[in-house]
Amino acid sequence: MKHLIMVAMLALLVALASAQKYTDKFDNIDVDRVLSNDRILNNYLKCLLDKGPCTQEGRELKKTLPDALKTNCEKCSEKQRTSSRKVIAHLEDRKPTEWKKLLDKYDPEGIYKSKFEKLNKRS
Repeated sequence: MKHLIMVAMLALLVALASAQKYTDKFDNIDVDRVLSNDRILNNYLKCLLDKGPCTQEGRELKKTLPDALKTNCEKCSEKQRTSSRKVIAHLEDRKPTEWKKLLDKYDPEGIYKSKFEKLNKRS
């Protein structure tokens, strides 16, 4: 009986731990392809800025982004962190106007901007 309770507790802990992560069902998106294709990238940006329709991936990103900002991506997988760094660097360097619009929308008080910069410098 003790073993059964222990197994049930372990299963519960594993379930809780996995629930604390963002979905990984979109982790196989080719971020380099998105960043190198202005049409696709602009569609994602329009989605995030409420200026256009969203794909399923865009809706998930839009839903997750505020929490990821608040928690400094604590629930992100390593793949998601790497992709985030890549996207931030690309937007800062090549699309600063759009980057500013995203910051204005998702970080109007500049609370998370320093976290973006730190995240980007660690890459």
